[in-house]
Amino acid sequence: MGLIVSGLIGFFTALLFAYILYWLDRYEKEPLLLLGGVFLWGAVIAAGSAFIINTFLGLGIYIFTNSSVLTDIATGSLVAPLVEETLKGLAVLAVFLVFRSEFDSILDGIIYAGVAALGFAATENTYYIYTYGFQQGGWSGLISLTFIRIILVGWQHPFYTAFFGIGLAVSRLNKNLAVKIFAPLLGLAAGMFAHGFHNTVAAILPSGLPGILIGTAIDWTGWFFMFIIIIWATWREQQNLKKYLTLEVQAGSVTPGQFRTAASGWLQMFARITAIFNGKYIKTARFYQVCGEYAHKRRQFDLLGDETGNLARVQKLRTELIQLSPFAQV
Repeated sequence: MGLIVSGLIGFFTALLFAYILYWLDRYEKEPLLLLGGVFLWGAVIAAGSAFIINTFLGLGIYIFTNSSVLTDIATGSLVAPLVEETLKGLAVLAVFLVFRSEFDSILDGIIYAGVAALGFAATENTYYIYTYGFQQGGWSGLISLTFIRIILVGWQHPFYTAFFGIGLAVSRLNKNLAVKIFAPLLGLAAGMFAHGFHNTVAAILPSGLPGILIGTAIDWTGWFFMFIIIIWATWREQQNLKKYLTLEVQAGSVTPGQFRTAASGWLQMFARITAIFNGKYIKTARFYQVCGEYAHKRRQFDLLGDETGNLARVQKLRTELIQLSPFAQV
């Protein structure tokens, strides 16, 4: 029973956090199939492989040092960050390489990285809550570790991996070859450093309430920093959408009312809810999704030129925008 409850807690909370990330993506939602794929990669492939590799390398360190203390420190501060950030990052890299047309902005990089990391966290939290919570302390232990793993450090894995997603997005939107190569590497290194720093600090902090308070303050400062980046990235997407849809308002392809709705996450939400009751939900939702995609592709065309068929995608999206406009009247 304890294992089932641990699993429900681990996966339900991870999916809830993933939905929060999905909700924050206001102007151009990422495909649910892709998000589900990176979540499963994190939960199954990354988490499973990390457990095996971390255990194997930890055993090697112990054989070499004959010290359980040094083994724990080395595994937590060096091995786990390198192994886990690489494995989680592979899911984001796959989207970047294989589904390049869906990787459009810094916010996209954060979303894909965060969801992949939350898949990893779902499995890891299940293991920790059951093994070190329930098995060692019964139901009170389970509740205690749930508070620590979900409330106190629940956003840590998405925070680490987001740096790699940002690095890939910077690479995606830049012509400079050096930036294209080194931005993802710097992002990955930043995530590994943040991961290792957290594990090292957690190991040396005093036990009890003082250590918990200090560690939580450090972790939540990092989360606040990443939240500010998300707010900025969302604002940038809104400004790009306004810039390019203004041209479509002038051309008569989009009405002023549709423009105002498209430029507001809240108005979009209300437009979708209204469309449920008038039988136009699918086309209305698709119209505002296309608005976001069109703005992204126009910006990519302006930045990168006809990189890999950007112009054709812009023209295709504009045609779809015109076709859907009558069904999304405001």
